Amino acid sequence: MTKRPNILMICTDQQRWDTLGATGNTFVNTPDIDALYAGGAAVPSAYCQSPVCTPSRASFLTGRYPRTTRTRQNGQDIPADERLLPRILADAGYACGLAGKLHISACHPDVSPVYERRIDDGYHVFHWSHHPAMAMSENPRGGGFARLPNWPLNAYNLWLSEKGARYETQAFEGCEHISIGPEAENHQTTFCAEKTIEFLNAHKGGDTPWMFSVNFFDPHHPFDPPKSYLDRYLERLDDIPLPPYVEGELDNKPTYQGIDHRGAYGGNAGLPFDKMSDRDHRLVRAAYYAMCDLVSDQVGRIVKALQDSGQREDTLVVFMSDHGELLGDHGIYLKGPFFYEPSIRVPLVLNWPGVIPPQSVDGLVELVDLMPTLLEAAGLPEEPGVQGKSLWNGIVAGKGRSQRENVFCEYVNAMSWHAQDRPTILSMVRNDRNKLIVDHGLNGGELYDLKEDPGETNNLWDDADHAQVKSEMLLAMCDRLAFTADPLPERKADW
Repeated sequence: MTKRPNILMICTDQQRWDTLGATGNTFVNTPDIDALYAGGAAVPSAYCQSPVCTPSRASFLTGRYPRTTRTRQNGQDIPADERLLPRILADAGYACGLAGKLHISACHPDVSPVYERRIDDGYHVFHWSHHPAMAMSENPRGGGFARLPNWPLNAYNLWLSEKGARYETQAFEGCEHISIGPEAENHQTTFCAEKTIEFLNAHKGGDTPWMFSVNFFDPHHPFDPPKSYLDRYLERLDDIPLPPYVEGELDNKPTYQGIDHRGAYGGNAGLPFDKMSDRDHRLVRAAYYAMCDLVSDQVGRIVKALQDSGQREDTLVVFMSDHGELLGDHGIYLKGPFFYEPSIRVPLVLNWPGVIPPQSVDGLVELVDLMPTLLEAAGLPEEPGVQGKSLWNGIVAGKGRSQRENVFCEYVNAMSWHAQDRPTILSMVRNDRNKLIVDHGLNGGELYDLKEDPGETNNLWDDADHAQVKSEMLLAMCDRLAFTADPLPERKADW
């Protein structure tokens, strides 16, 4: 066994917490991820710190909140003085690698295919690939795979080219909201698994500890699973429940929800809820589930490669997602300034055979807690400025428990289409009973009693009977806004 564990960090994109057999979903087929849950420290109440990709990823890779990292929007560069988990591990002697998405620096607007500028991320091996549809056989501006300096090529693109293939999708007859993606052998999810397995095999028998980030794009939209995976659901399509939505429930909620009810991403991404048939809704859910199934199968291949290479007992495996997906719940698809449970509650499990006993971690956990947990697992000192709270001692003892009274999440103008005459800024605090969302600058928001209304249908913001609860939650929000202030620079003297 290595003195320090290898760390395999598997992160999906836009996967809600309830899309695994292990979390109670009876439609999906996710046995390999379920096995990680069964044998590890499962975190049933894990919450991201932003319901959008870039701020969430910057947050859990630094252990700091979006307001602290100053990375609050998609299309933003994480500041150069922020230290990512792989950078810290690399500085401590780890060999670090990545396959798939990173998404914490801005892409170049005038280059096609689109590239994301490389930052000081700490990865020695960097098989970068963002949106699969960005994989093109050549640059339409000419020059084949020419790119700007320090802008990595889309490695999925190259992988397809080496196989004599290219990224292609087909329309699904009778439903414009989903499509048929490449078969599994040519899918971006499989590409990520293949590159991960290459890395694992290259480190077989080595003495250097490693960390590898597997960043699948699935099950992020567009909803384009392989045909063979979608076919599993078509025979029982009518059994898939329709998205939970109560007519009129958005009337007393922030205006952004009504906007996206009429079409996702402010109408820019289709999926107009009321214009979709029941079959449309079920097909979108089926396609999303099929993508989760493909992820599980590829996770199984990776774990098997770990076992076959003799590294399983040396490796701490993390499975997680960056944020969730509404999937039609509350009459809205995709993501945005929304803090419903499907948007912010994510799968999370830590699995290390012989070290972490099987358990369910009690209490509310934030994704910022993951980074200090992994640093402690690696025997490394606390990193200055980290705001998360390590769970390590508890989960090693088989008694994992968060000490948090509540969780905090924020949306700071993260997607441009909701901004009108002012920035769109919302904050959320949730405890074990209530959830409060403040729509800053508009004297409005949302309040839910999660015990009486777990579906978050009835907004109690203006309910006189809940004025005391609202006041208590606003005070908790005020405290979180204060205590998420950046602890850096550290104090060095008394004056």
